[in-house]
Amino acid sequence: MRHFLKKTFYSLLVLLGVVVLVFIMFQGFGDPARMIVGQTGDKKTMDNIRRDLYLDQPKWKQFILYLNDVSPLCIHSKEDIAKKELVGIFVGNDIKVGLKVPYLRKSYQTKKNVGAVLLEALPGTLLLAIAAMIFATIVGILLGVIAAVKKDTWIDTAAVFSSIAGISAPSFFMAIIIAFLFGVVLHPYTGLNLTGSWFEIDEVTGEKYLTLKNLLLPAFTLGIRPLAIITQLTRSSMLDVMSQDYIRTAYAKGLSKRTVIFRHALRNALNPVVTAITGWFAELLAGAFFVEYIFGWRGIGKITVDALEKLDYPVVMGAVLISACIFVAINILADVLYGVVDPRVRS
Repeated sequence: MRHFLKKTFYSLLVLLGVVVLVFIMFQGFGDPARMIVGQTGDKKTMDNIRRDLYLDQPKWKQFILYLNDVSPLCIHSKEDIAKKELVGIFVGNDIKVGLKVPYLRKSYQTKKNVGAVLLEALPGTLLLAIAAMIFATIVGILLGVIAAVKKDTWIDTAAVFSSIAGISAPSFFMAIIIAFLFGVVLHPYTGLNLTGSWFEIDEVTGEKYLTLKNLLLPAFTLGIRPLAIITQLTRSSMLDVMSQDYIRTAYAKGLSKRTVIFRHALRNALNPVVTAITGWFAELLAGAFFVEYIFGWRGIGKITVDALEKLDYPVVMGAVLISACIFVAINILADVLYGVVDPRVRS
């Protein structure tokens, strides 16, 4: 419990650092008032917008107000709560203290709440990351175990060479190659589209329907690098475990090779693999920007790149904060998983 509380405290410090960095990087880029009203806006309108966005305040005060908006713990006036449509529990009279859903402000372009925009895109990113990680985990562990068992054979050499190639290839480069190869050249045979999201809209009825075949290419592309790393980690960890005395004892007791490998060796070799899986899953959730953009997959990554093109900084800032929260949460979850996989961590 003490270790968990310490990890949580450090995670909160990391999130605070991300908030500071995001504010410094994006607050003050361009003129938000001009971005909202365009080139034809009059001075009075822009002054009102600057006042609403606190741009007429000193920078230190702007940061405090931004931190108050994005923090779950907050102090807001009744007018602010109604104007920003804050959701939470508030106590007090004119000035209220509350516990709320973080307010990420509104998009310059669509005027929609940034939190709502990103939550609408989050299922697409989750679906893509989970599919990529399932593919990478199952195939990576299987290849790593086979490579370790067949050490110094052509199977081992092929697995090691393929994993090195997978680690070396950048995701955006592989995305372009795979999209062109399977979505254009081999499209008549594969039936896979160059771009597409997890849902499509019927042109007649206007209803959305699920199209998971569009998931295959981006999930495969996104899973290549974690697959390569999981393969190498599983192989090296299995080789280390299989040289231990208790493995030789298990063989001496007459246990079958399959039982020794999968019930004894693999279970104790999974700790570094779990580290890789959780770390890469967090990275896939937070960093699938180029893959989503190249395949036209509607997720947080594509929304963020589109927002950058339009200088819609509240959306970019919100996406960075949500990605940081996901990364921190998954790393905390990883500590819990270590205790399940390896009981020595709990002691």
